[in-house]
Amino acid sequence: MLKTRIKASQITNLTDARYFAAREVEWLGFNLDAGTENFIHPQNIKAIKEWLEGPKIVGEFGMQDSSEINAAIDFLDLDVVQVGMYTEVDSLDLKEATLIKEIVVETEEDYYDLRSTLESDSANVDIFLLNYSKNNISWSSVGSKLNALKELCNRFKIILSIDFEAAQLNEILESVNIYGLSLKGGEEEKIGYKSFDQLDEILDVLEIE
Repeated sequence: MLKTRIKASQITNLTDARYFAAREVEWLGFNLDAGTENFIHPQNIKAIKEWLEGPKIVGEFGMQDSSEINAAIDFLDLDVVQVGMYTEVDSLDLKEATLIKEIVVETEEDYYDLRSTLESDSANVDIFLLNYSKNNISWSSVGSKLNALKELCNRFKIILSIDFEAAQLNEILESVNIYGLSLKGGEEEKIGYKSFDQLDEILDVLEIE
């Protein structure tokens, strides 16, 4: 059991999927936004799913419409749908699935605007993923914005995607009331093999003994 929920994002291979499932993560995310980095074909996801048990399966979308997302929900039996930050969630008409909305945080993000965005979408969104990593923002650089982040985490269910070191994990968990953390999968060094040393270091810190 882990100290916080983990969303493993952009899974592209069975090796990563089985590793994260064995480490008891909450969610496994697969990028279904065709033409973007780490996109994985739905048929390949279906094949990977046959080897898995435990984590909830997340379809990660960009700005696809409801019909395309619903088709994926049916084909892959998705538990969760994640949409991009420019998706008008109030106009989506989705089949039953938990909805995550990703918000990419800018370096000079105005937290009043960010809070306003979360407030306006909260009636239709179950969980928000605040993505600092996309702009290479680290936990060490949050600094003066920490109190604003604390407020958001106290008001909304927030999965945090941010660059950090394993040694900072306990500080993060003690500082902000996050709903979960996002980690990324990666390419295999060769089919069926890759090193998980860095992820092991993180997940070992999160393991409840």
